[in-house]
Amino acid sequence: MTGSSRHFVLAAGGTGGHLTPAFALAHELERRGHHVALITDDRGAAIPGKPDFLTAHVLPAGRFGKNPLRWPSGIKAVLKGRSMAKRLFETFEPSAVIGFGGYPALPALFGAQSMKIPTVIHEQNAVLGRVNRLMAGRVDAIATAYPEVSRLDAKHSRKTHLVGNPVRPNVLALREEPFPPFTEDGLFRVLVTGGSQGARVLSQIVPLGLSMLPTALRSRLQVTQQCRPEDLEGVRATYAQYDIPAELGTYFEDMAARLADAHLFIGRAGASTIAELTAVGRPAILIPLPIATDDHQTANAREMVKAGGARAIKQPMSTVADLDLADGSTKANAERLKQSDTLEKMARDVSRQIQAMAQRPDTLANAAHAAWNCGRPDAASDLADLVESFGGADMMDVIRVGEGAQRAKAQEAAVNGSAKERSE
Repeated sequence: MTGSSRHFVLAAGGTGGHLTPAFALAHELERRGHHVALITDDRGAAIPGKPDFLTAHVLPAGRFGKNPLRWPSGIKAVLKGRSMAKRLFETFEPSAVIGFGGYPALPALFGAQSMKIPTVIHEQNAVLGRVNRLMAGRVDAIATAYPEVSRLDAKHSRKTHLVGNPVRPNVLALREEPFPPFTEDGLFRVLVTGGSQGARVLSQIVPLGLSMLPTALRSRLQVTQQCRPEDLEGVRATYAQYDIPAELGTYFEDMAARLADAHLFIGRAGASTIAELTAVGRPAILIPLPIATDDHQTANAREMVKAGGARAIKQPMSTVADLDLADGSTKANAERLKQSDTLEKMARDVSRQIQAMAQRPDTLANAAHAAWNCGRPDAASDLADLVESFGGADMMDVIRVGEGAQRAKAQEAAVNGSAKERSE
């Protein structure tokens, strides 16, 4: 524990992308002897993985879409949530309130600021989210997961800190484990996921792409793939047709163990996915979700691709929509044919990228090391240092975004030194 015990409130939307780093910070703050509470929505209060010690408070939080007619009800919900948050703060007396994005974070942050309680926001993606954009100018500190974050105004650089994206402890424990042996005649283990329920496009293109591999490489494959329930049988049939051993499921609880064994990952480029791949050091073929807000998944993939740890394949918008199979019109048939051709092209891209990465054992190992170098394993600790600096000790060492490279390098060394002292 650093300093005296204090209270902190974490506020996050009810998705895994917002809550995973919030839970990691909660664990670290609790380990240091602090008391932590969570403000979220109904989904967040019931999401698997919430720490037992973390009490969840559900507050109303309106959504603000493109339709202005819905704004008044959204504003009303936020104001009600702010009043409820203020009542919580009066009894809990937090040293700081930390927002992780999502509309449920708004009432907590507004309530804290009206009571002069320090506020921090953490952005998981390489594009600043809508709620965090709204709050960036009002909060005391901004924590980022990437060195470059789009939509983050340069005028906020003095209060912006690069900490990374916290990952689950069981995944982080794999960081010092070596890349699994990959030889010219050994198994080639491929892990395919698309979120908790898989992604249809991966079920459409990955089995086909793997079937296009040269026989010598295809015969060594061992595939684990997460699929949507309605896609399972079709995917299973494709793999069977080409004699490719594959374990399929809609959800895998032991994902950390499967990631540990994988030689190559194929999937989306969500913030938590990138954080885990770089924490462990696994090469990847990333297919960003094209309808993600502000195309943030493409931005998330950029650092890992530039470093040589991943290849990116663009998914055209035309492949996102499910076409009406019952519509037999000439136009519908033409659209289906066009979509089929696009998916086949994506499958060929998958095959080509796999061959480029797996042509020699050292090619994959080098990509794994490049991915590992992008990891920020001290993210939870550095974020905890940042929030502890409010209402307690002086600002801890984290990397300041927007300052000179020499200063950043020196501060990074200070962070590593602090981490070493904690481990001793």
